[in-house]
Amino acid sequence: MLRKDQDDGDPHMQQAKFLKGNLLRHITVMSLTSSVGLMAVFAVDFIDMVFIAMLGKEELAAAVGYAGAILFFTTSFNIGIAIAAGALVARALGAGDHVLARQQASNALIWGGVFSALFAVVIWIYLSPLVSLLGASGRAHDLAVDYLQIIVPTLPLLLMGMAGGAILRAHGDARRAMMATIAGGLVNAVLDPILIFGLNMELTGAALASAASRVAVAVFALGPIFRHHGGLERPPLSLFIAGLAPIFAISFPAILTQLATPVGQAFVTRAMAEFGEDAVAGMAIIARMSPLAFGTIFALSGAVGPIVGQNYGAGNFARVRRAFWDALLFTGIFVVVMTAILFALRTHVAALFDADGTALTLIYLFCGPLALAFFFNGAIFVANASFNNLGRPFNSTWLNWGRNTIGTIPLVWLGAHLYGASGALIGQAVGGVLFGIFAIWLARRVIAEVEATGGAPKGPGLFQRQARQIILAFSRR
Repeated sequence: MLRKDQDDGDPHMQQAKFLKGNLLRHITVMSLTSSVGLMAVFAVDFIDMVFIAMLGKEELAAAVGYAGAILFFTTSFNIGIAIAAGALVARALGAGDHVLARQQASNALIWGGVFSALFAVVIWIYLSPLVSLLGASGRAHDLAVDYLQIIVPTLPLLLMGMAGGAILRAHGDARRAMMATIAGGLVNAVLDPILIFGLNMELTGAALASAASRVAVAVFALGPIFRHHGGLERPPLSLFIAGLAPIFAISFPAILTQLATPVGQAFVTRAMAEFGEDAVAGMAIIARMSPLAFGTIFALSGAVGPIVGQNYGAGNFARVRRAFWDALLFTGIFVVVMTAILFALRTHVAALFDADGTALTLIYLFCGPLALAFFFNGAIFVANASFNNLGRPFNSTWLNWGRNTIGTIPLVWLGAHLYGASGALIGQAVGGVLFGIFAIWLARRVIAEVEATGGAPKGPGLFQRQARQIILAFSRR
């Protein structure tokens, strides 16, 4: 946390936070504070599922499962923009250029808002066929579409909140980024029971509560940027247009990276649909439970990224390498502890949802040995954060797509064929283990290359070359 004279004083006098001090402590503080906010949101999603389960309508839980796969897809777009915002601001701060940091923040928010709105329009138009593509039919299909029609238009608000939080973390201000997500979680927690039960709006009420929470996150994420970090800086038109290149160069491969996860998840959802709505409902419960339990691991990318970015910008490659290994150490300790907790509470979790049959089997499987596999998911998150902040965003893209295609589809298909719904879940976990090991190897190699060469060229030149590579790749198709 910044000293008061730094926090409230001239933003030009702020020092990059992560260039000194114990790296494991920085990682622990950033991860835990970031995860508190994330888990507040995930906890509300978890409670949403509990409320929906209390209604006693299996098609509602299944509808949430189908809608969740689409929302994962839409959120991935915003994650890519947020990664770009955080990486560019962190590297500018590491280099000591606070004016550039504010300009990069402005460009990311404006361009991200424009593209996010256009993306929301396209998704909204094709909601029905997208839900059908996941295997939904009948009442569950209609409920999922109705739910999504309310939430999807708020995608630009989610972008503002996520990008604003990334900018705050780039400044080392994880506490205020955490408070933004907590604010969103509190809004959702208050409105959920009122709308779902009080006004008898059921799934529509849950959707409206989620939309309202996105407004709160955006307000509480953007406010501190102006109050404590010098606000935003409007660049000249020429710089504004030129600023699209570095945003595009990081966000586009980052978006492609993030889109890989919902593609893989969509295949798993489709595989579960073959075993009935009970299996889809069980998967939906796990999808709400896993980020609540492992929110700290999900927060690793946002926590490690600014640390790597600042030290990379400062040319301190030894600290970049040490940050990577300390992040893996933190991941291992956390996963072991959380797995033990889940195993001890597995019967209570199942009872909370009144789960039986296939849903019960899947919950017990997740709360057992499969939870340990999250170490390898964490390794992927840490590796991707390193790639994005070391000017190697395409490594994240190829890694995530590999994990969610060849590391998911054949293994899930084989598992489902041999052992049913449980086999599908096991196949997904095995793919994570294999690609987690590969991620560690690849990250070690990239960090060594960066250190040996003194780092890739800084500034727009690197990003412009990456942008041209992207354009050329797609122009050949």
